[in-house]
This record gives sequence, C-alpha cells and structure tokens, in this order.
Amino acid sequence: MLLSGADILVKTLIEQGVDTVFGYPGGQILDVYDSLYKCQNEIKHILTAHEQGAAHAADGYSRASGKVGVVISTSGPGATNLVTGIATAYMDSVPMIAICGNVPTDQIGSDSFQEIDITGITLPITKHNYFVGKVEQLADTVREAFSLAVSGRPGPVLIDIPKDVQTALCEYTPASPVPRDEGQAAKDLRIEEAARIINHAKRPFIYFGGGILSAGAKEEMLTLSEKLDAPMASSFMGLSAVASNTPGYLGMQGMHGRHAASVAMDNADIIISLGVRFTDRATGNRAKFAVSGKIVHIDVDGSELSKNVSIACGLRGDLKLTLQKLIPLVERTQKPLWREQVELYKKEEAELEDKREGMTPHNIINALNSRIGDNTAVCTDVGQHQMWTCQNIRLKRERRFISSGGLGTMGFGMGAAIGAAFATGQRSVLITGDGSFGMSLAELCTMVSYNVPAVILIMNNGVLGMVRQWQTLFFEKHYSSTVLDRKTDFAALSKAFGAQGESVQSTQELEAALDRAFAYNGPYVIDCAVDKDEFVLPMLPPGGSVEDIIVKVGE
Repeated sequence: MLLSGADILVKTLIEQGVDTVFGYPGGQILDVYDSLYKCQNEIKHILTAHEQGAAHAADGYSRASGKVGVVISTSGPGATNLVTGIATAYMDSVPMIAICGNVPTDQIGSDSFQEIDITGITLPITKHNYFVGKVEQLADTVREAFSLAVSGRPGPVLIDIPKDVQTALCEYTPASPVPRDEGQAAKDLRIEEAARIINHAKRPFIYFGGGILSAGAKEEMLTLSEKLDAPMASSFMGLSAVASNTPGYLGMQGMHGRHAASVAMDNADIIISLGVRFTDRATGNRAKFAVSGKIVHIDVDGSELSKNVSIACGLRGDLKLTLQKLIPLVERTQKPLWREQVELYKKEEAELEDKREGMTPHNIINALNSRIGDNTAVCTDVGQHQMWTCQNIRLKRERRFISSGGLGTMGFGMGAAIGAAFATGQRSVLITGDGSFGMSLAELCTMVSYNVPAVILIMNNGVLGMVRQWQTLFFEKHYSSTVLDRKTDFAALSKAFGAQGESVQSTQELEAALDRAFAYNGPYVIDCAVDKDEFVLPMLPPGGSVEDIIVKVGE
C-alpha cells in the first residue's frame, strides 16, 4: 500500500507492538501527529507538559513493562529537551526509541528555524542513532532500531526524520514484530574455569545488578544461590529483581547500601557478579575493594569486564544462557560457618536500625510498605529520599522499583510514575523530595488530565538534603546554595492543578493521609515534614572502604 512517511512510521510502531507513546508536538513533527490522530484507536499518545517529562515517562513505561518505551518530539528545542531523558535511559540500560522531526532535507545545515543536529548531540548517549534521508529507508530503520534497543545490553536509540521524508510517499509492506537477537552463552572454556573457581569457595557471595532483569535470569540466579548456600546482594539497579523477603537476600550494597550486604561482600572469598558495572558508588576505594575475594564476572557487555575492578574470571555472554550452563558444573554444598557469620552481620545491622518514633524517613516508608500492593510501581527522584527508599522499601515483584541510577536525574520521578502507571494499569507511588519535585511538578497537569492514579509523597526538609549531608560531613558545614527556604505550599499547588493534596506533620496525620490517597482515583500529593538534619546512613564516604563506613553522625 502507498503511504506517507508519517503513516509508515505510525503503522510500523503499531506493527512492533507499540500501543502507548509519549510526546509533545511541534511544527516539524505535525505530519506524524496527524497520522497518530488517524490511528488513535490503535495507538495512544500521552501529551506531557514538557519533552523531558515525556522521555522520563517512556523510560518509566519501559522499566515497568519490559517493553520498548517510545517518545516523540519536534525538532530544535523539542529534540534537545529529550537529551536528559535519553541520557538517563542510556546510563541505566533502558530500551527506548526517541523519534524527532527535523527540517526538510534541503534545509539541513542552513541553520533553519528550529534546526539542530540532534544525531550529533546524542551520539554519546545512544546505542545508535539514525538520520532517515529517504522515505524508502524508514520502515526498516524503525524495525532495526527496535531490535537494537532490546538486544544485548539494552539502551536508547534515536531516529531523526526530516519533514519531507514524513510527507513523501512510499510503498509500505507490513512485517512481523522484530525479535530480540538470539543471545549466546559465554564460551564453554570460560564457564568451566568459573566453575572451578566457584567450587573452591568457602564464603561465596552473589552480587547482581540490572542485567538480571534485562536477561530474565532471576530463577537461574536463585538456583545458583541455593546450590552454593550463598547470600546475595544487589546493586542499585538490581533492586526488585528479587522480592525483598527472598531467603539469603541482604538488600542493596554500596555507598548507602545495607550494612550486612556491604560487610558480607567485603568478607567473601568468591564474588559471583551478575550483570553489574562496579561503579564508584558500589566499590568506594577500588584499591581496597573486596581484597580478600576473587571476582567472577558475567555480563552481556564485554567492555564491563575488568573495566573498574580486577577480576579472576570474566565471562561475556547472555546471563540466563550462561547461568544455565554454569549451574550443572557447580557443586552443591552447605556453608554453615559462612551462614552463621552472615547472620551476625544481619544482627549488627538490626542494632543500627532507626527505632525512633515520629516522622523519620524509616517510619514514613514503613507506613507506605503496609499499603503497597504486589503490582505497585514505586518510583523515586534523586537524593536522600531515594536512598531511604532503597534501604527501607519492601518490594514484592520484578520491575516495580523505578529510579535513576547512573545519571542520578533529579526530576525523573514524575514522568517515570506516569509511564509506570500506563505500563501496569495500576496506581504508582512516587517518593520524592522538595528539591526534585520542584523540577518536574508541571507534570501534575499530565497526571490530572489523564486521571493517573498516583500517590506522590514529598519528603520535605526545606534543603537539598544529600548535598547538605555532604557539606555537613566533608565541607565544615558550609551550606552553600543548599538551603531552599521556599514558601511553596505543595498541597495548595496540587489543588490548583486539579489534584488532591495535603500537608502532614505527624505519623498519625500521615497514616490518615495515606488512607485517603490510596482510596483516591487520581493523583494525590502528601507533603511530609522531615527534619533537615536527617542523614542517610550507613554511608561509605567517597574514596573510603568498608572499614570507613559511617553508621552514625559524629563518627
């Protein structure tokens, strides 16, 4: 059938299984929006308040669903407003397609109105990007982009489509959804080498990241843990890969990880690392990291092997397939002495738990825990509230913790919560801070317009809490530009947007507000008063090692 480039684009998106896209229109993408209008019964478009919010929504949709998120913008500022969202997805290996309009091909390079070299700008933050110069290339380019986004290590792909390519006519032949490339296990010799190292372990430990989610390898990992009698801990990106109450799971390790997880990892003699990057937040001083342990590292991205830490054995391959080959070679064993030692670490951690009454971060998140359902997506912004959530939230299902890890994007949470709600078809929870919320609160209008059910809990301490914590500990309390002292009434502001909102000062008020929020069919903002001197602890200081962990203020 003969179709315009814009119609071909939308038909190909539908062909690839896309039913929801996020975006914001403009002059150089209007033909695509006209095609979306004609296909509105097959594909839903969510109009956000800002292109960055649309990118974060596509990201949150992808993380919650496991599908490819799609965001659409016009040229120029519309395209550049996507950059932070694309970079966020890139750093966290999230499959996303960003589609931008551009000026006609005969105007490229002439500094036309709203022309920008978006492919050049996004080259370092995409798996690949495409400039579609001919309409005949369009359908196959989109198909290739979808395959690339999900194959191997996932990530964002950008497609830049000039206006004349959108209007040009071409024959369109429908095709089946493009499958993910067949993964391959690591080489047998490397798997056998890894098994020999693991079988000598007296204190085995499994450290996993977001790669477990991408590969769908949870069951294989749990089998390996049970066979080795090995405790497990996750990176930030690995949160929700297993339920919080999974036997042997110690929680997140690293700079603000749980005490038992970080100490057990430091004392292990073999660390089996699955789909993780060993960032500075996870290792601290790399010269002192896991000095008593050999690292066996499995990752689909070979560039991560030995990139940040020295390893005894590196296996490049699909995690699921590699574990399926590795597990039969691993000897079943019991490690009662190691298990007893880990229990002591857990006891030490329990003694450090915040048992104070009142509006502490621990108590606020525990109040949420009692109301979160199995399918509830918990999203966060970035800062102290994010780490308090990592430490205290009780997750029950895969892909239900959504937060910006690698880039640490303040303002990510509102868009992500919108995308997650559309992905799950259920209420989202957003835990944010007054600083992060201030960056993206305009997306409340999106939530209200689409009646998105969401509980937005603001931990409001009147400061940029994480930065202020660092200034307290490492900069002699020089509070430079971290005291917000804003007069914004978030509850009143929420109502002005058409949402519901209230402020709470006590745990009793919080409990009642949460009951109202979870019963409300729409966005509900709860502004929680939190003391500005609350810290995220434990904390591994920058450049420090496990022996330097700060567990209370004054140490």
